[in-house]
Amino acid sequence: MPTNKLLLNKGIKRFAWALPAFFIGPTIIHFAFINKLQPVFYLILIVGIAICIAAMVLVFLGLKFIMKALFND
Repeated sequence: MPTNKLLLNKGIKRFAWALPAFFIGPTIIHFAFINKLQPVFYLILIVGIAICIAAMVLVFLGLKFIMKALFND
């Protein structure tokens, strides 16, 4: 049962992009809640939430690619 190296690399790259997003997203959300009186509060909050959602999607896609690479779906 050989491993598909191209799919495995795609999955690892998606995980590599998701890892910083897991730290940057909550940090941006935290800064948004600290600065509630600023006029760009909602914009910063939306950006932070979007980064968190993107991180979750990237992890899901990365795991999907890795499973395909390992089990030859």
